[in-house]
Amino acid sequence: MSLDLRNLTSAQLADFLETLGLPGNRAPHIFRWLFHPGNTDISSMGIVKKELRQVIEKNASINVITPSKTETAKDGTVKFSFRLHDGVEIESVLIPGPRRHTLCVSSQAGCAMGCAFCLTGRMGLIRNLRPSEIVGQVMAVMEFMVSNGVVRSTPRELINNLVFMGMGEPLANFEHLLTTLAILMDPLGLEFTERRITVSTCGLVPRIRELGEAVKVNLAISLHAADDKTRNQLMPVNRTYPIASLLKACREYPLAPGKVILIEYILFREINDSEEDACLLAEILHGIPCRINLMPFNESEFMSFQCPDSTVIKTFQSILKEAGFTTLIRNSRGGEISAACGQLASQANRDQL
Repeated sequence: MSLDLRNLTSAQLADFLETLGLPGNRAPHIFRWLFHPGNTDISSMGIVKKELRQVIEKNASINVITPSKTETAKDGTVKFSFRLHDGVEIESVLIPGPRRHTLCVSSQAGCAMGCAFCLTGRMGLIRNLRPSEIVGQVMAVMEFMVSNGVVRSTPRELINNLVFMGMGEPLANFEHLLTTLAILMDPLGLEFTERRITVSTCGLVPRIRELGEAVKVNLAISLHAADDKTRNQLMPVNRTYPIASLLKACREYPLAPGKVILIEYILFREINDSEEDACLLAEILHGIPCRINLMPFNESEFMSFQCPDSTVIKTFQSILKEAGFTTLIRNSRGGEISAACGQLASQANRDQL
């Protein structure tokens, strides 16, 4: 395979051009062109002379991913399935709102973390996604939105929030994640700001610290239990990085002014939904600037976990609110098309579950 230009940051692109004997100062113009939705063919890159174009085309390519399938739920949620060049399948989810659109992207095909409640984890890890394959999800969804009549003054306004909460553990694909973030946030690229990007992790503690040192994006923690015994059963990563070390990393994470850490907590009936669990959660989160998202479990034919009754969920929320935490019950979106939290898995793998 030739070098994929969409795997490069603007600085890396300048270096690449110079290795070809081309002027590196053309990199900003080419980079802007590369990440404008609809630009996919190097031969049509009219911003550089034909001779330069031909040299680039001989030594590089543009990997374009397009949805192999789209499914739309009654609530407007859209799931995109992508078949990559090697046949690997991944999924992304667009969650539209009246004024804001959120896109959930995948960072890996499959996942090695093995969380007991997650269909992606049952796939195992197939491979890491390259930056072009992560950014490609964003660009493909932008083009879908434009073709479906979503009008914004600039492409960057099409997607308001970008969340790394799809297939895979983002921090387990760390180098590609950092490159992807650099591309997404480049003023010459898709122009996302740090405030519009959220990276979610199941708790790879050393990488949390490294992420905070590298960029100042929003951080989400998939916690889902307030004690190690329960979390060990739900999330094997906790045996390596128990709750105390995870929360220490949260306390040390350099938050942007006015920002908080998002704590994600899936509620499972008679596992982590008791009043005692709520009180313990409030206790361990004390002193951490955070917002808590409670997510009733999305029941699946493939899993035995059950969702608590609504009264149990509301009681859990009330305890946390009384303890001073901003606590929201996040309504499930896209469940009917298997696009809700923990439900992403390629169709081929879903058929084997």
